[in-house]
Amino acid sequence: MVDKMNAPPRGAGRWLWLSLAVLFIDQLSKYAASHWLVLHEARSVLPSLNFTLVHNAGAAFSFLSNEPGWQRWLFTAIALVVVLLIFFWLRRLPESEGRTAMGLALILGGALGNVWDRIQLGYVVDFIDVYYHDWHWPAFNVADSAITAGATLLLLAAMAKKDGPDHHSQ
Repeated sequence: MVDKMNAPPRGAGRWLWLSLAVLFIDQLSKYAASHWLVLHEARSVLPSLNFTLVHNAGAAFSFLSNEPGWQRWLFTAIALVVVLLIFFWLRRLPESEGRTAMGLALILGGALGNVWDRIQLGYVVDFIDVYYHDWHWPAFNVADSAITAGATLLLLAAMAKKDGPDHHSQ
């Protein structure tokens, strides 16, 4: 009889390595940024790209970042629920859903990276600053990039399913 608790991941659960890789790269890059950059001081990398260390106590685009601290636990709780839902969705997904699995794994890794920051630090470390002349996109990090790439893959997978061979027009 196979011990289900120690069995290898079935189906798309094999993509969990990607979530762990995103988490590792995200945390390594945030560690480097926190040790090599000065808070709010821009360091030019390329035209239209700076590394600028920012501590974001809010959500995306610094939403609610000026609140006194309750948002830390709200965003942490929401992220943990999302992490659990994605983990179980990924584990139950058939192997044939590779694009969806990759998207979920990227989102999972990114969410874990940012929730780790919130729990450990009380804020998310952001440092990638993309700009054009005087206009700056809100600073972001590797986890945010993985979440964005994962969401894009989920949309592409959904569109491919809709337009696939099983789609019937009426």
